[in-house]
Amino acid sequence: MNCDILTLFPDIITAYLNESILKRAQEKHLLEVKVYNIRDFASGRHKVVDDYPFGGGAGMVIKAEPLFKAVDHLKKDGVKRKVILLSPQGKPFTQTKAEELSKETERLVFICGRYEGIDERVTASLVDEEISAGDYVLTGGELAALIVIDASARLIPGTLGDARSAEEESFSWGLLDYPHFTRPGEFEGMKVPEVLISGNHKEIWLWRRKEALR
Repeated sequence: MNCDILTLFPDIITAYLNESILKRAQEKHLLEVKVYNIRDFASGRHKVVDDYPFGGGAGMVIKAEPLFKAVDHLKKDGVKRKVILLSPQGKPFTQTKAEELSKETERLVFICGRYEGIDERVTASLVDEEISAGDYVLTGGELAALIVIDASARLIPGTLGDARSAEEESFSWGLLDYPHFTRPGEFEGMKVPEVLISGNHKEIWLWRRKEALR
């Protein structure tokens, strides 16, 4: 899974990518993420990336010019790319979409919006798909991009230490997760269900499915 991220706040992205599972996925060359600062593609001495919207209204909008320049710069290497905008107007992100992106052969470009949004000409001319992290408003698209990458990358074979982790976790059956327990078998009078101690894999599987359906 190969990605480019366009953002005004690269440190937000790199801080998360340099920890835990995503860091290991990059070290194994299962995931590659390059982060670009949109401001580097802005014109003028002050590298201004936003402006007031035509017709008025509250807030600022990211200008079209730096985003067009950024995408043009990325495409110079001739690699086929799919451009994704993280936007409240996009299709809700799902586990099914995560599975799809985990198998994507094209390089993914994530545009992280800020302020009141981006110039609509970017959406109309550059963007192949819009994805929403949920029915709420975030300060910017950085968190949404990380959610998409995290959920997708963990499904790539070899990312997790135990392949069963991805197969048996939440949504394995399209359902929420079942209860988990750790040692000791009894804590302050609360006991682990006997079926989990039995070692009978079929019974455990049936129990987990029943619990997930509750």
